[in-house]
Amino acid sequence: MVQATYRYEKDFLGEKEIPADVYYGVQTLRAKENFPITGYRMHEELIRAFAIVKKAAAQANMEVGRLYEGIGNAIVQASDEVIEGKLHEYFIVDPIQGGAGTSMNMNANEVIGNRALEIMGHQKGEYIHLSPNTHVNMSQSTNDSFPTAIHCIAVLKQLDILLETMQVMQDVFQKKAKEFDHVIKMGRTHLQDAVPIRLGQEFEAYSRVLSRDIKRINQSKQHLYEVNMGATAVGTGLNADPRYIEIVVKKLADISGLPLCRRRASRGCNAKYRCLHRSIRRFKSMYDEHV
Repeated sequence: MVQATYRYEKDFLGEKEIPADVYYGVQTLRAKENFPITGYRMHEELIRAFAIVKKAAAQANMEVGRLYEGIGNAIVQASDEVIEGKLHEYFIVDPIQGGAGTSMNMNANEVIGNRALEIMGHQKGEYIHLSPNTHVNMSQSTNDSFPTAIHCIAVLKQLDILLETMQVMQDVFQKKAKEFDHVIKMGRTHLQDAVPIRLGQEFEAYSRVLSRDIKRINQSKQHLYEVNMGATAVGTGLNADPRYIEIVVKKLADISGLPLCRRRASRGCNAKYRCLHRSIRRFKSMYDEHV
């Protein structure tokens, strides 16, 4: 029997030919064709973060009885594989694209959905058994899954790496401040020699600036722990079971290992990325001080 080279998937725009061996589907392929902007793909941590969101949603939907366990467990297993670093080559959507993350969310839904179909013993694209939209994206919208993934999991993971590096730098500067405390050098202002200063004093100043920046970033982290998961499209939680809304963030916290909590003012959270903007401003200020 000759194995098919392509499969055919259909959406509102019509039928599309998809390579038979890939795990993404028609929505992802259209997005790749529509937004050939940077040539880059999603960051590895963002891919993992989306998988964490999908796993948490599946677990919560199973717990409240909305998702059949056979389907839900397959989604959880497929999500775990993505979290472990598998299937990342099928996340092909350009990170710069229209829709505030819709195409990235659908890329995650399709990859996890098609892998879950295989786990259940079906072929990729047989969405009558398990649908990327109906099942993988159940009780979600891009407007809550995307912000939760991008700045409440992916960014937080990167912040931890940044903070560890900054702490090492601060410790080194503090050590050098003591080591060079006896070294006198000429201080300079306006590119000219001015008055003497100890080299150790300069390193002490560097250390204090880093200490302040570490404190500011840790303050930003506290705001990023608040997620709008369960808010769905416009912040009202429409189409999500109230019991799901209460437990999905707990599932997220358990899977990610982060102390996440649900933001109560979800409508405002859906419309604005204030938490992320605050962090970015602090990064820019830090960059200006250290360059």
